[in-house]
Amino acid sequence: MKLKLYPACILLLLTATILSSCHSKKAVLKGSPGEVVKPQGFIADKYAEIMQVDKSEIQNGRLYAFIDQWMGVPYKFGGQDKDGVDCSGLTQLLEQEVYNVNIPRTTAKQVTSIKRKYEDELQEGDLVFFDFDGKQFSHVGVYLQNGYVVHASSKRGVIVVRLRDPSMYKYFSRGGSVVATVSTQMVP
Repeated sequence: MKLKLYPACILLLLTATILSSCHSKKAVLKGSPGEVVKPQGFIADKYAEIMQVDKSEIQNGRLYAFIDQWMGVPYKFGGQDKDGVDCSGLTQLLEQEVYNVNIPRTTAKQVTSIKRKYEDELQEGDLVFFDFDGKQFSHVGVYLQNGYVVHASSKRGVIVVRLRDPSMYKYFSRGGSVVATVSTQMVP
């Protein structure tokens, strides 16, 4: 009798394991661009731990779900999809999808779309620029909170890092909030 139950128990355990592993948590981009929605619990937990803040400080669920969906996507110059993305492509997509703000595609043009701020004034969603390889404003990321930034690293893909990480901070150039551009037409 025990020999007949043993294979059945193994089969039951294997089935339970497979089913539970297939139910992995995925970030869901809830709400509409520009809308602040409550984050999923596991998203709030994850980013609170990464950025060393209290879970209650992770309030923009749309922002952190967007980051989670893009986390680890490899760097690809000129890319703007899950096969590969560059820094300005990620920034442009994030600003559109999270904040409903349209910014230029290139880093050189994105820097002209901000109102400059001191580092201690930066807020979630602000753009931060870096001068890598001796080139002014050659890299961009988005400020999160508690000194953390999301960006598309050429070596590690989309990641969240401390702005004051020595490998980043020595290249930090400026930061600021995106200002809406108003188009005006001449009236005859």
